[in-house]
Amino acid sequence: MPAGTLYRGREGMWSWVAHRVTGVLIFFFLFVHVLDTALVRVSPEAYDTVVATYKTPVVALLEYGLVAAILFHALNGLRVIAVDFWSQGPRYQKQMLWTVVGIWLVLMIGALYPVLGHAAREVFGS
Repeated sequence: MPAGTLYRGREGMWSWVAHRVTGVLIFFFLFVHVLDTALVRVSPEAYDTVVATYKTPVVALLEYGLVAAILFHALNGLRVIAVDFWSQGPRYQKQMLWTVVGIWLVLMIGALYPVLGHAAREVFGS
C-alpha cells in the first residue's frame, strides 16, 4: 500500500465508533443487571452473594466507567439528533462534537472525586 493512502478517520468517524461502543457497553450492563436481578427469584442466597461481589473498588471504578459511557452516549446522541434535524447541523457537526467532548470531560472530572472517595472508603474502610 503506498504511503499516505491509509484512511485514519476524522472526528465524525471516531464519534460514530465511540457511540456504537458505548451503546454496546450500556446494553451489556443492562443484560447483566436483568440477569442478576432475576437471580433473586431463583435463589435469594445466590443473589446476595452476587451483589456482595459488586461492593469492591474495582466495581466502583467500573460503575464510573458506566456513568462515563452513558453520559457520552446521551450527549453524542443529542449531537446526532442536531446533525440530522437541524439544517445547519452537518455544517457544525465538528464543533458540536468538541463541545460534547468538553462537556463530557468537565462532568466526568467533577464526578471523579466522589468515586475516588467511595473507592478509598472501600479499600481502607472508614
